[in-house]
Order: sequence, then C-alpha cells, then structure tokens
Amino acid sequence: MTAGLFPGWGMRDSRTVSIRYFNLYRIVVASAFAIFGGVMSFGQKSPELFAATVILYWVLAFAFLLLHAGSPRYGERTLGVQITLDILVLASFLYTSGGYRSGLPFLMMTTIAGAGLVGQGRMVLGAAALATITVLAEQVLRVWQEGAGVAEFPQVGIVCLGFFAVALIARMLARRALANEALARQRGDDLARQMRINARIIEDMQEGVIVISADGVVRQANPRADDLLGARLDPGRPLARCAPALAGLGHDAVQGLRLPEAEGQGARSLQVRRVATGESGDVILYVEDMDRALTRARQIKLAALGRLTANIAHEIRNPLSSVSHAGELLLEEKRVEVQQRLVRIIHDNTARIERIVRDVLELGRRDRVVPERLELGAFCRAFLDEYVERNPAAAQAVVLAPHDPCWLDFDRTHAYQILANLLDNACRHGSGTPGSVVVRVRALDEGHGELRVEDDGPGVPATDRGKLFEPFFTSAARGTGLGLYTARELAEANGASLEFIEAEGGAKFRLGFRRSE
Repeated sequence: MTAGLFPGWGMRDSRTVSIRYFNLYRIVVASAFAIFGGVMSFGQKSPELFAATVILYWVLAFAFLLLHAGSPRYGERTLGVQITLDILVLASFLYTSGGYRSGLPFLMMTTIAGAGLVGQGRMVLGAAALATITVLAEQVLRVWQEGAGVAEFPQVGIVCLGFFAVALIARMLARRALANEALARQRGDDLARQMRINARIIEDMQEGVIVISADGVVRQANPRADDLLGARLDPGRPLARCAPALAGLGHDAVQGLRLPEAEGQGARSLQVRRVATGESGDVILYVEDMDRALTRARQIKLAALGRLTANIAHEIRNPLSSVSHAGELLLEEKRVEVQQRLVRIIHDNTARIERIVRDVLELGRRDRVVPERLELGAFCRAFLDEYVERNPAAAQAVVLAPHDPCWLDFDRTHAYQILANLLDNACRHGSGTPGSVVVRVRALDEGHGELRVEDDGPGVPATDRGKLFEPFFTSAARGTGLGLYTARELAEANGASLEFIEAEGGAKFRLGFRRSE
C-alpha cells in the first residue's frame, strides 16, 4: 500500500532511501513543534510568528516528501534548498524562543550532520556556515532590539565552532560511507558474477551435482543429475521423494548405486561421491555414470595401446631387417671372419628385440602389485651385491651413501626393476671412476622418504629433459627407450613418484614415496 501511495519508495538506491528518511525526520520535527511547542515554552517572544512558521514548515516538509516520492531525482536536486529551509526555520524558532539558550542550536547540529551524511559531504560546510551566520545574526539582533550585553557572544561562538566540528565529522563519515558502499557494491557484483559462472559450470558438468541440506531437502541440482537418476530434482523437495534410491545410501565417501531398467534406457551403474561442505550441514553429491567412465577409460587405454603397438612395430622392424639381411648374406658368404661378423650382428639385434619384449612385458605387470614391507637400505645393499656380479665394471663406480633406516611398502620385483633401470642409465653415462654413481636413501619429514641415484656424467641436455619418460625415447644406440618409462609406470603403480632433478653436472633421479612406520 505504501509503494502504491508513493511510487518512488520501491527504489533500492541507498542515497534515495536516506533522503526519504531525512524528509520524514523533517515532518517529525515540524509535528513536534506544532504539538509540544507551547508546552515547552517555545515562541513566547512572538507566538504569531512561531505558529505561522510551524505551519509553513510542516506544509513544506510534507510537500517535499510527496515530491520526492513522485520523482527520485527531485529530492537530490532540491536537497540544498531543503537544508537551507531547515536552518532558516530553526533560526526563526531561535529568535522567537529566547536565543541560543533555548537549545535549538543543537537541533541545527542534527540538521548539519544529516546534510553531511545524506548530501554525501558536498554541502555540509555551507550548511555550517549558514547556521553560524543565522545564530550570530539572531544574537546581534537581540543585542540591538533588547539592549542585551555582549557577554554572551563567546558562548555563541563556541556553539558556532560546534557547527563546523559536526560538519567536519559528518564529512569524514560520509566519505568513509561512500568508500564502503563502493567496495560493497564491487564485491557484490564480483560475487554475483562468480555465482553466475559457477552455475554455468555446474550445468555443463558431465557429472551430476546435487546439493542437499542437513534435513535431506534438495537445494540445487544440475540437469545432468536429472538425466542420470531419471528423476526431477526440484529445489525445495525432499530427496527421498525425488530419488529414493539415492536417499537410501549410507554416509560413506564413495558408494556405488545400481539403477534398474527404466523406460527408454537399460540398467545403469552409478558412483556417488559424498562431500560435506562444513558447519552448515549441507552435503554435495557427485553422481558419475560408471558405464560412461569405463567406456572412456577403455578408449584411452586402446588409444595408448595403439600408440605403443605402433612404436613397438617401428622399433622391432629395424633389428628384424638387419637380422634378415645378415641371414641372407650368411647363406652366400664362405669366409669365416665375415660369417662371424654376420652372426654377431644377428645376435646383437636378437638381443635388442628380446630387451624390447622384456620391457613391454614389465609394463603389462604394473597392475599386479604385491607390496611387502622393505627396509630400503638393506634392499639396496643386497641389490648392489647382485648387480656388481653381473656388471663387474660397476663394482668400484657404484657406492651406497650412509643412511638411516627407512621402511616402505613396495613390490620387491618392481623395486628391483626400477633400481636396475636407474643404475643402468647412471653407469652408462657416468665417468666410471670410484664413487661416480651414488645411491642415497633418506627419510624425510611428515612420513615421506626418497631414493636418489646420482652420476657424474655430462647430464641431460635441456632440450631432452621433457622427453626423458616418454616411451622409446633414448640417446643410446643400443637402448630401447623403455627403461625410464617402465620405471615411472612401476613407481606410480606402487603409489610412488619418479622424477628427474635438474642440477649442474651429472644426472639425478629421485624416487619419492611414503614411509611405512
């Protein structure tokens, strides 16, 4: 009803609202003087002038309120006129009520403060100057008409200084309010923009997203959730009514859900992840189509298998061609030394093919992890004893640095293969001098540990560092390019990580893992 009477009252602009309340304050002041003026002994010097001023002030105040309600811009344009009217009316009340001792200057201070806050600091000093002039003029007029002494001028001066003090404080508060309002508006715009972006992202997600309250009511759901569950998840409805199967799940973080066959679609396997949002008690449910996820995983696996097969075919073709050509020449060749050289070529290329097949078979075993608790230092010592028997040249080159006990859960065969690949690379590129290859075992903070293999060779060129763990990338003439790739795959299968550490001089590889206490 209020909005119908005053159309401008439906606005949300903060300054418009402030001006509206300032107009209401003016009506309250005019009404208070009209009702209680005589009781409080105001206007005794000139009752007729006081009564006429009160009536005029009340009419103008109500007119300002109506005009502002009809046009929001009108209140801003005439704010200066309204404040001037306030001060002149209060000066008239001051003249008819005994001067500054009536307490009316303090009501002027309220008007000045309102001018500073509502007018946003633009006219507050002018309002203070006008109030000072009217109070001083009223005191001079009183001295001239009534023959009063000048002893009251210091008190009047203090009151006038109070006008400017209130004006300055109001101006500072207005500036602070403007800055806070601008900041709040900017943050509100940023929040609204972020909410729109988040809503769009959630709508386009391939996973179903459902937000439910602590009492099981749906707060938000994206269209993908409706499609996966075959139900309408309208906000405000209980989840038990929208999707009974989903509401019947427990409170585990990850759960499986099997939906029966529905019209137009077969049975569907879903995975539901439950994530609590905090103290509010709301819960986010992420619903994923497991059939689709498995199909995507199969496609990725087939694509990787296709690339791997193509690389294997390419790598095997060259040694096979050499073996075939050497075999044809061997049939025709009668000289013994040439036959020996051809047999050696056949043997070397056959060994290369065998190494490729062996590394590929190791990749196939990455998913068959049989972890056992190993003390890494003891494992490395036993491994090195066996390694130097097969590679006598490494007996002096490879050393195991002093270390503290470090336990981990790891597949022993995988650990053997990883360390063998790392040492083969280090011995191949190291100088071969005593201590040129160092194996370090360290127990780190927060339950982590590491195994490092370092050599003193020329290091890895910067252009090749990004390709180190790619399959079939090698700088060795007889290498297969699968050693580091296999080592990283086996490390990840055991929950560890294998990485190259950039350093000046030599190559350094780090196997990071979580220790077993």
